[in-house]
Amino acid sequence: MFVDAHLPGALERLRRMLLELARTRDPETLPTQVVDRLAQAPEVTVACIWLGRPPEVRAIGGSGDLALAAGLHGLAEAGGIVERVMAAGKPHQARIERTAGIDNPQWMIDARLRGMALAPLLGREGPLGILAVYTWRPFDPLALDTLQVVADHIAAALDAGRAFAEIERLKRALEEENALLKTEVDDVARWGGLIGQSEALARVIERIDVVAGTDATVLIHGESGVGKELVAREIHRRSDRAEQPLVRVNCASIPAELFESEFFGHVRGAFTGATRDRLGRFAAADGGTLFLDEVGEIPLALQGKLLRVLQEGQYERVGEERTRTVDARIVAATNRDLRVEVDAGRFRRDLFYRLDVFPIEVAPLRERIADIEPLARSFAERAAKRFNVPRPTLDQDAIDALASCRWPGNVRELRNVVERAVLAARGGPLRFDALSRRPAAADPPVDAQRVYSDDEMNRLVRENLERALSKADGRIYGADGAAALLGVPATTLASRLKAMGLR
Repeated sequence: MFVDAHLPGALERLRRMLLELARTRDPETLPTQVVDRLAQAPEVTVACIWLGRPPEVRAIGGSGDLALAAGLHGLAEAGGIVERVMAAGKPHQARIERTAGIDNPQWMIDARLRGMALAPLLGREGPLGILAVYTWRPFDPLALDTLQVVADHIAAALDAGRAFAEIERLKRALEEENALLKTEVDDVARWGGLIGQSEALARVIERIDVVAGTDATVLIHGESGVGKELVAREIHRRSDRAEQPLVRVNCASIPAELFESEFFGHVRGAFTGATRDRLGRFAAADGGTLFLDEVGEIPLALQGKLLRVLQEGQYERVGEERTRTVDARIVAATNRDLRVEVDAGRFRRDLFYRLDVFPIEVAPLRERIADIEPLARSFAERAAKRFNVPRPTLDQDAIDALASCRWPGNVRELRNVVERAVLAARGGPLRFDALSRRPAAADPPVDAQRVYSDDEMNRLVRENLERALSKADGRIYGADGAAALLGVPATTLASRLKAMGLR
C-alpha cells in the first residue's frame, strides 16, 4: 500500500508530503497539490478531496476519465458516503464489490476499482471536508490510520492557509484604510473643530446630538468650505462606531469609469491596469462610517448602483460574481440643492429620499459672524505652532476687519487668510488690510431691501461666473481656476457653465 510502513520508499514519500503540507500557505492550491501527489502512489488509481458544507469536489488527481470524475461529484449527494463520513468524523475503508450498490456504484466497477478509503479533514471549527483514495486492489486496513494522519495534516494546512489569507486580507485592508485616511489628513485640530458661539452652530450641534447615537443616514447641506466634513467627523466621533474607521469619499473627484472600482473594489485582471485586488471604500468602512462628500456630483447613470448597496447592504467587486455584505453608516454632504437636482432629472428621487433621512443644514460663515473671532484665534494659534513662528496677537481692529468680510469661501477661506497673516505678522499683531482693498465687484450687488426676480438673479449669477472666468483666463480647474475663485468643485462649475451656455 502507498502508506505501508514496511516500505522505506513509501515512508519517504509520506514524509515529503507532510513537509510540503506544513509549508503550504495557499488554501486554494493545496487540494490539487495533495491529490496529485497521492495519485503518484503505485496502487492508487484516483484521489479526491471534497470541501465545504454541503461538500463539493475541490480536486481530483490520477485520472482524466470524465465518467469517473462525474461519479466522484455524485458521491457528495445528501446522505451519501462523503456526507456520512464527515458527520461521523472517523475514517472509513471498504472493499468495492463486483455488484453495484449504494457505496460502490457501477462507475466504480467500470473503472476496475477494488478498494477505497475516506478520511475526514477535521479543522479547528469542525469537519472541513473529506480526503479519499481509490485503489486498483483492496485497500489495506492497516493503512487507514496513516491516511487519517495525512488528512489531519491537510486540515491543519487548510486552517493555517486560511488564517494566513485572512491575515493578509486584513493587512491589505488596514494598509488601504491607512492610505485612504492619510490622503484625507486635515485633522479636526487643524480646522479648529466645531468652534464657535453662534446660534446657527448651536443648532447644528443640537442636531448632531440627536442623530449621532443612531445609525440613521445623515445628509449635510451647506456651501463649499463651511465645514461639512467636520460635522460628519463629529457625528462619527459621538456614535457607537467611533472605534471603527471613518472613510471619506470625494464623489466629485472620481471619474465615472472608476466609480464602481473606487466604491466597491475590483479583483485583479478585472480591467486594464487592475494588477492587484482592491477592497474599495465600502469594504474599508465596514463597521464604521462612510462619508460621501459632494454626493450630488455622482453621475446619474451610476446612482442606481449606490442606491442598491444603501438599501440592501450588498455589492459585488468589479470582475467578481460573489455578493458581499457591508455594514457602514452613511453620512453624505452636498453643496447643491438636491431637490432642485431631482426636479431637473439630474438626481434620482429614490436615492435622495434614502440619503435625506436626517438633514443637517450648516449655515455659511457670513451668517455666523459670532464664530469668526474664536475660529480666527484657533487658526492663528495652530498656524503659529505648525509654522514654528511666534504666536501673534489678534486685536479688535483685526477682528472687525474679519467680521466685515462676506467670506464667499467660508471657513476654508478664513483659515487661509489667517494663516497668511500669521506668516506676515512675525509674532506681532495680525493685519488684514488686504480685505478692505477687495474690489466691490467681487460679490454680486445685493440690496437688503430689494426682492430680485428670477431673471435678475440669473443675470447676477451669470455675470459673477463671467467675472470669475475672466479673472482665471478661462481656466476652470487648478489652484488659479475659476472654480477655486468661486469656492465650488470644478465639476459643479462646469455643469453650471454648460447649463448657462457659457462653455
